[in-house]
Amino acid sequence: MQDKYVSPLSERYASKEMQYIFSPDKKFKTWRKLWIALAETEQELNLTDADGNPRITDEMIAELKAHADDINYEVAKERESKVRHDVMSHVYAYGVQCPKAAGIIHLGATSCYVGDNTDVIVMTEAMKLVRKKLLNVMNELAKFAMEYKDLPTLAFTHFQPAQPTTVGKRATLWLQDLYLDLQDLEYMLGQQKLLGSKGTTGTQASFLELFNGDHETVRKMDGMIAQKMGFTACYPVSGQTYSRKVDSRILNVLSGIAQSAHKFSNDIRLLQHLKEIEEPFEKNQIGSSAMAYKRNPMRCERIASLANYVMADAMNPAITAATQWFERTLDDSANKRISVPEAFLAIDGILDLYLNVVDGLVVYDKVIYQRFMSEIPFMATENIMMDAAKAGGNRQELHEKIRTYSMEAGAVVKQEGKPNDLLERIAKDPAFHMTLEQLQSLMKPENYVGRAPQQTEEFITEVIQPVLDANQAELGMTAEINV
Repeated sequence: MQDKYVSPLSERYASKEMQYIFSPDKKFKTWRKLWIALAETEQELNLTDADGNPRITDEMIAELKAHADDINYEVAKERESKVRHDVMSHVYAYGVQCPKAAGIIHLGATSCYVGDNTDVIVMTEAMKLVRKKLLNVMNELAKFAMEYKDLPTLAFTHFQPAQPTTVGKRATLWLQDLYLDLQDLEYMLGQQKLLGSKGTTGTQASFLELFNGDHETVRKMDGMIAQKMGFTACYPVSGQTYSRKVDSRILNVLSGIAQSAHKFSNDIRLLQHLKEIEEPFEKNQIGSSAMAYKRNPMRCERIASLANYVMADAMNPAITAATQWFERTLDDSANKRISVPEAFLAIDGILDLYLNVVDGLVVYDKVIYQRFMSEIPFMATENIMMDAAKAGGNRQELHEKIRTYSMEAGAVVKQEGKPNDLLERIAKDPAFHMTLEQLQSLMKPENYVGRAPQQTEEFITEVIQPVLDANQAELGMTAEINV
């Protein structure tokens, strides 16, 4: 269809798996599972009618289960056009398929029983998919870091050349950010609880009425429903809804992942400008409509763009949580329907892009070496000064000479476009007691990277690899980029 708006998150960025998690089909099938769980729980707790007979029979539950997945959407849609209530429309549609059970569907519950519990279930499944993709990105970054742990490269502070590091060590910085995100994500996954069956203001008054004032029986309901839906517990107290802080906490985790991905994308875009490392560029890919030679970092730019959206989107549930009134208001609904799914869809797209980029990074070691060698005379000045002092020179005088020669050599490079001649200047000064050949022998990149190779190996083997080993079943994903 070309005549109505379609979200780019569905058409361009998010995977089919994540789209299904937030699809209407997933939602409404989960509603039916929750209605079955409620009916089973009420039956197991011996709910009776006014005459003392079982209110819910095995036959009713069998009927509900027989139609758990074959949702009669047209019936629900037609009903909603009349009653303007989505939950009651689906209660009605389910009852049409299950005439024997029609009277006990949604018994004692309010709309949030299906709405909020489903939201928690869906967000939990979405977080599990995010976790899987995050682990796969970490796995590829770990491989990259180990492959290039010994390759010296200029480090940058303030985007100015600084004490050297290695390509692999730099990758551990990206990886450590994701490791922190994984910890946050796993914490939130471990915190997930259902709303349960709390009723219209969270007091369970309707269920207390159904069970003739039996507090202990009503108290058991939440735990039984949670277990049937694959959760360990429900929130112990609530209004009509679970606290909207839950949405805010989850989207803050997604925002953290977006922050990490954005930082990575920035670094790759800068490195691509330097021609040191490039993101994948396909044979028939066009970088610019005007400049045919261009190789724009499109994937990393898209990561940054989507990351900006997720970070901004995290404000939505924060504002919603802050502005809820008492036991509930409905000003969360429209916002929540948009902000939560889109945050997950965008993060899904970001992680697919991240995995695709890391899996295809191109490292130009000769360019890295050339840039390194153009700056290494400056980096080596402290070593040169120490060796000259050992040979009998005055450390303070040597420091001033090196400072002066460095400024002069820098001016030659910047103002005249000539090669760095710092070593030649130092070799001509007898105060240093070093020939040009001796000075050049000090210009080995690997001598200036400190413990970068060792730090990289230690971090991967001691911190990251145990996580990957424990999650082998989750690894092995590849990412397809639509456009």
